[in-house]
Amino acid sequence: MNIAFVIDALVTVIGVTTPILLAATGELVVEKSGVLNLGVEGMMLIGAVTGFAVALNYGESLGDWAPWAGVIGAAVAGAAASMLFGVLVLTLGSNQVATGLALAIFGIGLSSLIGASYVGMVIQPFNQTFPDWLAADPIGRVAFGHSPLVYIALVVVVAVGYFLNHTRAGLILRAVGENDVSAHSIGYPVIAIRYAAVAFGGALAGIAGSYFSMVITPMWAEQMTAGRGWIALALVVFSSWRAGRLLVGAYFFGILMTLELYAKASGFSFLPSQFWAAMPYIMAVAVLAVMSARDVAGAEAPACLGRPFMPNN
Repeated sequence: MNIAFVIDALVTVIGVTTPILLAATGELVVEKSGVLNLGVEGMMLIGAVTGFAVALNYGESLGDWAPWAGVIGAAVAGAAASMLFGVLVLTLGSNQVATGLALAIFGIGLSSLIGASYVGMVIQPFNQTFPDWLAADPIGRVAFGHSPLVYIALVVVVAVGYFLNHTRAGLILRAVGENDVSAHSIGYPVIAIRYAAVAFGGALAGIAGSYFSMVITPMWAEQMTAGRGWIALALVVFSSWRAGRLLVGAYFFGILMTLELYAKASGFSFLPSQFWAAMPYIMAVAVLAVMSARDVAGAEAPACLGRPFMPNN
C-alpha cells in the first residue's frame, strides 16, 4: 500500500461523505424542530434531476456559472418537495412517518419521469475550487482538490451547530422541538418555525442530490443516490442529534462506503465486495433499530419528534 493509494482513498472518502453530510445536516434541523421527515431520499433525487436539468439547459448561456445555477435549482426543487410534505403534515395533520415514506416514493418516481430524456447526457462539472498549484502535491490534493460543495458542506454543518447551540433563534427552534405546546403558549409561531425548518432541510437534501448528478458523475441515471438518503436519516440518530457528532459520523459512514471500492484493490478480499457494499446499510438498519429502543436513544431525541401539533387558535 503506497502513499498514492492512501491519498486516493482519502479523496474518495471526502467525496462520498459530502452528500450524506449535507442531507443529514438538513434533517438534523428538521428533527430538532420536532418533525420527522423520512422523505430525504426522494428530495435528494428530485434535487439531483433538477440540478442536472438546469445545468444542462443553461450550460451554453451561463458558462462556468451553470453548475451553480444547477445547485440553486436543486435547492429550490428540494425545498418545494419538502413544502408538499409540510402542508400535509403541519397544516393538515397527516401522519409524519407515512407522509415521509410517500414523499420518498414520490421523489423516486418523479425523478425517473423527469430524467428519462436526460439519460446518457453529460454536463460541464464544477471548476476546481482552489488554484491547481495548491492541489499539485498529495497533501494539497486532500485539502484543496475538491468541488466547492465539499467545503460548503463543512461550513454548513459548523454553522448549523453554532446556530442551534449559540443563538436565540436556535434556542427557539429547539424549544419548539422539545415542548411545542409551551412554545406556542408564550407566543412562538410553532407551525411557521417548523415550516422554515422543513424548507431548509429540503433545500439541503436537494443540494445533496445535485452532488451526485453534477460532481460524482456529471450525468443523470435513475436512482443514482442509491439509498444515501436513508443513511442520512440514520446518521442523525447515530450522532444523537448533535452537529459535531454528525460530522464525525458522516465520515465514518463515508469510510464504510469507500471500503467496497478499495477492498479488492488493496488485497483485503477475504470477504466479498458485496459485503462491503452492504455494510453502510447494515449499519443504518442497526442504528434505526437502536432508535426504536427509547430507553437507549430516546433520551437524546427531541421530545416532540414525530408528534403532530394542531394549535387550538
